[in-house]
Amino acid sequence: MTDSTQKVVIIDTGCANVSSVRFAIERLGYQVTVSRDPEIVLAADKLFLPGVGTASEAMKNLAERDLITLVSQVDKPLLGICLGMQLLGDYSEEQGQNGTERVPCLKLCPAPVQKMRTGELPLPHMGWNTITPEQGHPLFNGIPAGSYFYFVHSYAMPAFNTGQGRTIASCEYGQPFTAAVQSGNYYGVQFHPERSGKAGAQLIQNFLDM
Repeated sequence: MTDSTQKVVIIDTGCANVSSVRFAIERLGYQVTVSRDPEIVLAADKLFLPGVGTASEAMKNLAERDLITLVSQVDKPLLGICLGMQLLGDYSEEQGQNGTERVPCLKLCPAPVQKMRTGELPLPHMGWNTITPEQGHPLFNGIPAGSYFYFVHSYAMPAFNTGQGRTIASCEYGQPFTAAVQSGNYYGVQFHPERSGKAGAQLIQNFLDM
């Protein structure tokens, strides 16, 4: 049953997909606040960190909005979406306009974000693809293996498992990569659940139920 009294907050990263994430959550019967106010963010029961664009631009946005320390202070479940998931990693190879430097990210999840090596397949990896979730993980309750989700990205975390974090769903495009990740109370999905139909809505519901 939906606990619509939860405080659900989308962290206001200034990214373009904030409103589509908000509508997807509201369709499930929740009220949503979009905020970067520390009091509101730290009082939330569930948080979403959306992101589109490049890692360098997004990290610059987070720095300008005083969000880098704030996100690392969150102790409730937080779900990074697409670039929002990548920002949880150690660093990204997606350096925007200025050459070859790695972009330091939030370092909340012990994995790099690297340009996908896809052989003959075109980048970005764009469209519907199937995922293989970790069996029994609550984020994937009621979502069968082989469910399709919508992806748009050229960079990804490799599949990994360390004491501090792990891949909880993988996907294949040229080679395997992390489709979903967990590191403590931080979760991330590389796909767009807000654009992934019934399976995406189920995943958002599962996160809110956790």
